[in-house]
Amino acid sequence: QLQLVESGGGLVQPGESLRLSCVASDSVCIGWFRQAPGKAREGVASISSAGGDKDYADSVKGRFTISRDNAKNTVYLQMNSLKPEDTATYYCAARRRKFGYCSMDSSFDTWGQGTLVTVFS
Repeated sequence: QLQLVESGGGLVQPGESLRLSCVASDSVCIGWFRQAPGKAREGVASISSAGGDKDYADSVKGRFTISRDNAKNTVYLQMNSLKPEDTATYYCAARRRKFGYCSMDSSFDTWGQGTLVTVFS
């Protein structure tokens, strides 16, 4: 029954910013992942149900910020200083279990459809 919908992708030039949104039907541990053509899916960031625990991939630390507004059932990924290597389809994923440590290593069991981010001049 848990459903996720991502939005906010688009085409931007290097150095510009985008904010992705993930609307979830429940407030649970949420992760952002990305996959570029020909590459394996990789974790980007995660946030716990209450927003207290956040995890970031080393490649995005200092540039990306994950946050959530549970009143809107929405998790955001603010992406600043975008680089061409950030180009990928971005997915949000949910872990239905509401307790326990939330990180990108968590067992996410529900996935959104993805939103494409292209960084190119």
